[in-house]
Amino acid sequence: MRRVLIANRGEIALRAIRTCRKLGLESVAVYSTADGNCSHRWAADHAVCIGPPPPKLSYLNVAALIEVASALKCDGVYPGYGFLAEDSAFANRCAEAGLTFIGPTPDVIARMGDKVAARQTAALLGIPVVPGSKAGFASTAEAKAHADEIGFPLLLKASAGGGGRGMRVVADAPSFAELFGQATAEAEAAFGRPDIYLERFFPQVRHIEIQVFGDKHGNHMQLGERDCSVQRRHQKLVEEAPSPVLTRTTRQAMADAALTLVRAINYVNAGTVEFIYDVASGRFFFIEMNTRIQVEHPVTEMVTGNDLVAEQFRVAAGQRLSLKQAADNAPTAIEFRINAEDAAHDFRPSPGVLKRWRPPNGKDIRLDSHVYENYAVPPFYDSLLGKLIVAGYDRAAAIETARVALESFDVAGIATTIDFYAELVRQPEFIRAEIHTRWVEEQMRAPVH
Repeated sequence: MRRVLIANRGEIALRAIRTCRKLGLESVAVYSTADGNCSHRWAADHAVCIGPPPPKLSYLNVAALIEVASALKCDGVYPGYGFLAEDSAFANRCAEAGLTFIGPTPDVIARMGDKVAARQTAALLGIPVVPGSKAGFASTAEAKAHADEIGFPLLLKASAGGGGRGMRVVADAPSFAELFGQATAEAEAAFGRPDIYLERFFPQVRHIEIQVFGDKHGNHMQLGERDCSVQRRHQKLVEEAPSPVLTRTTRQAMADAALTLVRAINYVNAGTVEFIYDVASGRFFFIEMNTRIQVEHPVTEMVTGNDLVAEQFRVAAGQRLSLKQAADNAPTAIEFRINAEDAAHDFRPSPGVLKRWRPPNGKDIRLDSHVYENYAVPPFYDSLLGKLIVAGYDRAAAIETARVALESFDVAGIATTIDFYAELVRQPEFIRAEIHTRWVEEQMRAPVH
């Protein structure tokens, strides 16, 4: 590869552009008319306006992206996370245009992107899966019959997507029809497919994901886990590594299960194998696979010392894996997603002008961000402003670094989640690692300022 189209925006686009520079590649950025002030536009070697603000007319406009890549003689396309990162049709279009898609192969994206097919694949390999339906349903009546067999409470999940969209918890049979209708409508709007599959719902579990990588030479490895249990409405807020609750035996069993899966499907490039973990029983269950780099990948980078985005480029270019495992004395790392949201008012979006943006700095503090002072945060896209990642020689030290960093993070002009996190790291349950994926909603009230 010589020149790469960055098919994304914001923080991950800026990170990819810096990676191109590090590897001696030229970068081509695309931006919507709403992102004329976004730093990824200026950082790239070339930049092209791709369309108006709505994502379907810009960042999701496959024909326009392929046209730009071809016109500017790009060799590769980097999708990052979100938008088209897990779209097998887009990966196919890239291949047809002679472009290297910097990610997994289209067939694997399609297979693992279909949550039902992914569950079936895992089950055939002997990996424990959450009890649930063997297919997705668009018909309420048909789904209800299977729901009664599985039993309540149930979790409804979009067959073709993730990120919490198309997801509902159904406590009992009388509420099934209404919530199923909401889930199918949301799934169709988000992913173009209304079908929903059903899972037994576990009210208090941890969310654990294993970072995996594969190359084109048949090599595969896992880089340990990230604990993503601090969530709100199925959206991750905080991620850390290593998990503070896994035993050595369970950690190894999860890693082995993840490797079994990626080897069986001959997985190439970066991905995560996702599990839920029931602390009370010590059992874990496969839930899905994400066939892309994750927002929280810097946590693993801090623990292992690897550059995962650069490795994506190297693997796509045909090189063998060059990653290293975490050392025995590796630090603990924690990431906080700094969003333009008002936590005191149900986390509502808070677009506007960042009148002040003065992040913390110092030893064991990292910030990945695309924003700057006087940057106008647009209302059209994900609210992520940046990712604050801290490290410490153990979890207590990392939490203390986080406390100091969050208290010194000086932002004005819009509401952010910084104050919420400053309160979070003081909660005894968080400090003792006694939380679960619904803990924020059930136990923690957002601070009011």
